[in-house]
Amino acid sequence: MNGQKETKGRKAWKGRIRRGISWMMAVALLAGCGGKEPEADPIYVGGSLISDRPVIMPEETDKYRTFYEIFVYSFYDGNGDGVGDLQGVTQALDYLNDGDASTDTDLGVTGIWLMPVMPSDTYHKYDVKDYMAIDPSYGTMEDFETLISECKKRDINVIIDLVMNHTSSSHPWFREACQYLQSIGDGEASAEECPYVEYYHFHKGMKWGYSQVPGTDWYYEAQFWSEMPDLNLSNEAVRAEFEKICQFWLDKGVDGFRLDAVKEFVSDDTEANIEILTWFNGMVKGMDPDAYLVGEAWINQPEYAKYYASGVDSFFDFVFAGDEGRIFRLASGQYGANQYGDYVQTAEERYAQYNPDFINAPFYTNHDMDRAAGYYSGDNAQAQIKMAAALNLTMSGSAFVYYGDEIGMLGSGIDENKRLGMRWSADGSAPGTCRGPLGADRVAQKYGSVAEQQEDVNSIYWFYKNLIRLRNQFPAIVKGTTTNLKAASDSQLSVIQKTYEGETVCLLYNLSAEEKRVDLGTVTLADGTVLSPGQLESALVTGEESVSLEEQTLVMPAYSLAVFLVAEDETE
Repeated sequence: MNGQKETKGRKAWKGRIRRGISWMMAVALLAGCGGKEPEADPIYVGGSLISDRPVIMPEETDKYRTFYEIFVYSFYDGNGDGVGDLQGVTQALDYLNDGDASTDTDLGVTGIWLMPVMPSDTYHKYDVKDYMAIDPSYGTMEDFETLISECKKRDINVIIDLVMNHTSSSHPWFREACQYLQSIGDGEASAEECPYVEYYHFHKGMKWGYSQVPGTDWYYEAQFWSEMPDLNLSNEAVRAEFEKICQFWLDKGVDGFRLDAVKEFVSDDTEANIEILTWFNGMVKGMDPDAYLVGEAWINQPEYAKYYASGVDSFFDFVFAGDEGRIFRLASGQYGANQYGDYVQTAEERYAQYNPDFINAPFYTNHDMDRAAGYYSGDNAQAQIKMAAALNLTMSGSAFVYYGDEIGMLGSGIDENKRLGMRWSADGSAPGTCRGPLGADRVAQKYGSVAEQQEDVNSIYWFYKNLIRLRNQFPAIVKGTTTNLKAASDSQLSVIQKTYEGETVCLLYNLSAEEKRVDLGTVTLADGTVLSPGQLESALVTGEESVSLEEQTLVMPAYSLAVFLVAEDETE
């Protein structure tokens, strides 16, 4: 398989809870009457049918991943001080991916995005004081190097947050520039005397989005906060600084960067931002052609689609995310299910106009958004949470999961509430438990902790794990080109086809609270063929009722997903 490798074999799912379709004849009976011995029994986890296809882990240079976003402060405390740290992330790696395909106790993620780990004056660390160091509260550079080493043993790629739009007001560049401006009185600033005055956007007199340098008539751009002065990324000296910074981290073994706030590099100027990103992409890929870059451009889809012209691999697909995004509106029934395939196909075609080698970055929530589990209420809330995850994690590209979403953590309002300590156990006594950000509200949690959900095969956790397993089994789900099968879809049912090289899968999503009966003879693929019952390979359900077949009819329980393997790459 191009860019992928088979791990240590098929996972040991035999012996797990099995329900649903039973074989009509036993092997002995068939053998006694000359019949053909059937294949192995279907594997069920709860009501979900699990394919026994091999788990295919990506090669080290493969940029298509399932990433897990970690806010280190709140994830896992490795030294017992209540604050998450890099040692803790290392200790928790077996939860994410233990590197052993014969086990079924890990999530199976293949990438980690670490939110900022560099020294900072704030708990969130998006105001960097030193771009080539580790914040002491998170540990040491040796801890970071150990984490990278352990991730590589597990085929996990690590990208780190790189905040280029601004620095901390405590950064030596900014402090030296301000001290110089304070020293010259009414004089004119000179870059020859202090080159750092051109590292930022200083201006005499007040402007919108600017803050004052104390004791002077000088103001500096700080669009987010006075303590986050904006950098001048058009300045060649600043670019040279970031060239050294990127080389430093690539030499440490990171696999790429998540680029913060790229639309604010030059506010309200898309072309200028694309130019900066084009420079950055070329610079980084010149050091490591396999480095993966993903940018945050929180604007409308037609606008962030243009950013793909920069050559940057991925941009977060914001139109699908959050409590106003398409995933929520589909999972909650505000949009008809038949719109999903059209949205996904249109997005892929739109991005390809600017870069045919684009890698989409679908996600549902992140550290700036209210937790997804809080979007739903009523009897179907948990089922809708699960189906929203299915809509996210079956999109092509490098998909992203925010820590804690896989157990339905809640948190909304102030940013601290969205970044609470990971719930390893119900009573908070489990090793690694973090106190979370100071100033966070007490947020009542509705769904179980990691420890509780690991024991419940019908939990949100298990549903996420099964979805990630699908991504690791079917390259077409991760890398495929989407075709919306509009004729087979309706307001409750979405049917799409995904093709990658020699593999084709067809996915059916029941996004309603009612059972859906689908005549497979009416599902026509792009080449004119129709689905057959024997092509059913996997099915995930949000309750305990299984997807079943009645001759040519597929019976889908409320809120469920079925995967048909239509064509298989024979070169695997």
